[in-house]
Amino acid sequence: MSRMNKGARIFSETPLVSVIIPTYNRAWAVVNAIDSVLAQDYPNFELIVVDDGSADATRELLLSYKDAVISIHQANRGVSAARNRGVAEASGNLLAFLDSDDYWAPQKLAVQVAFFNAHPDALICQTEETWLRNGRRVNPGRRHQKKGGMIFIPSLDLCLVSPSAVMIKRRLFDEMGGFDERLPACEDYDLWLRVSRKYPVHLINRPLTVKRGGHQDQLSRQPGLDRYRIASIQKLLAKQALSGELYRAAVKVLKSKCDIYATGCLKRGKTAEAAYYSKLSQQYSRKTPAKTPITQGEL
Repeated sequence: MSRMNKGARIFSETPLVSVIIPTYNRAWAVVNAIDSVLAQDYPNFELIVVDDGSADATRELLLSYKDAVISIHQANRGVSAARNRGVAEASGNLLAFLDSDDYWAPQKLAVQVAFFNAHPDALICQTEETWLRNGRRVNPGRRHQKKGGMIFIPSLDLCLVSPSAVMIKRRLFDEMGGFDERLPACEDYDLWLRVSRKYPVHLINRPLTVKRGGHQDQLSRQPGLDRYRIASIQKLLAKQALSGELYRAAVKVLKSKCDIYATGCLKRGKTAEAAYYSKLSQQYSRKTPAKTPITQGEL
């Protein structure tokens, strides 16, 4: 992507959209992400890049963009803290997140802003995605296909909302309390569950986000991710934030994930961890909301 327009964009005094890119040691990728934002058809935005303690050439790279990018540098605290820091510094009433290894089509912001203008009651929307793995296009499996509307129940099994595809009203993000900084992964799954239990997540059926995968530092490649999904469901149950069909569905998925994860722990010789998740599974019934405190399962 061209960098000829670098530093030439003029932002309005109060940007309507704040775009937030968290990055950590991804100088090799973040250029494409930044340039795809600066190439947007929609001009009324600010771009905030939060360098989460990178030790590579990220700082020097960000300096080269001058006033086109608001650069924030902090000690490494994880992607949730980086995104939350970006939001804290943002001035827009619409927030759009972009992972540093992804990028956008030029129409992405314009299409989502137009959606909100046409649907003033909507609080969050996402676009469809194009998936690239090691530079080659791949088709998502059926279980990964996005859905629109009240998607809490289908989202329990795995995350159906992509941070890079989302635009969300600032007031909803604040209401939800942002990303949980205690979670080193699946922090997006956690936030979208909190959102979707109350509000519809609207889907724009256009692939305006390019999601890249296959590289070694991809967070979704970490082993044992289900323990973070278990923690997210457990939080909702412990807070008695669910009832009826939503509660029953959450308990069913939590028990299933606990049983599968405990079996995996036993195979790896992690008997204490296996015992914890087996006990956690047994604590939840479909009739009585659990009131047990969150301990090991939280992380």
